[in-house]
Amino acid sequence: MSTVQGSGVVVTGAGGGIGAALARRFAAEGARVVVNDLDPDRAKAVAEEIGAAAVAVPGDASEIVEEAREALGGTVDVWCANAGLASGGDAFADEAVWAAAWDVNVMAHVRAARALLPDWLERGSGRFVSTVSAAGLLTMVGAAPYSVSKHGAYAFAEWLSLTYRHRGLKVHAICPQGVRTDMLTAAGSAGELVLAPTAIEPEDVADSLLDAIEADRFLVLPHPEVAGFYQARATDPERWLGNMNHIQRKWEGDHA
Repeated sequence: MSTVQGSGVVVTGAGGGIGAALARRFAAEGARVVVNDLDPDRAKAVAEEIGAAAVAVPGDASEIVEEAREALGGTVDVWCANAGLASGGDAFADEAVWAAAWDVNVMAHVRAARALLPDWLERGSGRFVSTVSAAGLLTMVGAAPYSVSKHGAYAFAEWLSLTYRHRGLKVHAICPQGVRTDMLTAAGSAGELVLAPTAIEPEDVADSLLDAIEADRFLVLPHPEVAGFYQARATDPERWLGNMNHIQRKWEGDHA
């Protein structure tokens, strides 16, 4: 029997890509699912495709906790903080770009946790899933706001886990590399160089998450090789930075 069978699940940014795949998979496992997206039509389309197990609750992911809770009959068991913003640019990116990346990729998670934690801690159970990306463990060339904010998302998920796991909170950080979604397309030439060669399907990410939930594992690595990259980054940062700079120079040379 699936761990999530009968659970009330919210997936933000579920109008397509990883979010839609997560919503479909949770429903297939017997969960009741709220499909959230800023675009009402996209949220409705995914919910209708899933059928009776899903309901669309469109809107800003930071502001729909109460509406989602009501749609699930009063209880949210699993919150998938999946909505994200793929912001490219360097240190000179506009202040608004940095602010938007931080707001969507980090603060939306913080706001959801603020609304969810009191109930979860009172009843001693709850599950928070953060779609971080491998950029949160490593980095991504050509995307300073995205890389920095995804590091923040990972740090917040890690903090939630270490702080509340003894009180029943389960936390999972999903850290894929390239996934064949609109976000990969939006990554442009950097995405084509770094991510596209090993890109996987959104459904592969959903499979990895469900495996991690069953195993009660915090770190979700749909690309297993990321574990080795992460270890190399920690144990030999000079070599790792040199290798990443080589990729940076190749990217610059390809578009000189």
